[in-house]
Amino acid sequence: MSSALHHRARKRFGQNFLRDTGVIERIVGAIHPRGEDRLVEIGPGQGALTQPLLDAAGKLEVIELDRDLIPGLRVQFFNYPGFVIHEGDALKVDFAELKGDGPALRVVGNLPYNISTPLIIHLLGAGSAIADMHFMLQKEVVERLAAVPGGPNWGRLSVMAQYYCRVEQLFIVPPEAFVPRPAVDSAIVRFTPHAELPHPAHDPALLFDLVKQAFGQRRKTLRNNLKGRVSAETLEALGIDPGRRPQTLTLEEFVRLANGVAQSAAQGGRL
Repeated sequence: MSSALHHRARKRFGQNFLRDTGVIERIVGAIHPRGEDRLVEIGPGQGALTQPLLDAAGKLEVIELDRDLIPGLRVQFFNYPGFVIHEGDALKVDFAELKGDGPALRVVGNLPYNISTPLIIHLLGAGSAIADMHFMLQKEVVERLAAVPGGPNWGRLSVMAQYYCRVEQLFIVPPEAFVPRPAVDSAIVRFTPHAELPHPAHDPALLFDLVKQAFGQRRKTLRNNLKGRVSAETLEALGIDPGRRPQTLTLEEFVRLANGVAQSAAQGGRL
């Protein structure tokens, strides 16, 4: 048996190893790996997803930060010539560079809870380098990613993810599917980057900065949260009631706001 399977989960890496074979089969079925795919798994851990992905596609690249797991993974999958390990932190990987001249990457993984949000933001910036992503995340995070405007979970993360991708919550994974058991439910989420952005922003960095400021205090109105940066008159001119709360705005309205601010600044106008 591989030494990876004897590895004790490390709290500092946020490790919870998936063991439920029924859940694993369901995840692989949702990913539907094919021989022509360029699959990249983030955090293979003890190889629970790695094995069926390799069996289905014949090749797989993995990114693993925990050096103690790597020797065991090499032994476990030594007979797969298409198995490649990239040792390092996925947060520091340039996924566009990793893609190179090859096909767009299909990225999968059971992401550690402690880095899931910054890692997703990092991956969203990879653009056309990624064909799709399937992740296991804390259920609460998935609900925020896939939220709809007006609901309690709609916020900065929802806007950022849905600006770039179609986001689908696929199914729930209970704590007993893992060793050690996490204290919360998990969920599988699929990200499919838009072939064309449905609401392109002139300046995405400005958009996300405004969204962050708008959601600074959810219970307050846009008039208050954007005070000193965007006037009530500008909001009204853009067709947005300054008395609304940020969670009521759609992605299209946030982009309209950002584009209006960008255009006014370019013209040297006051906001």
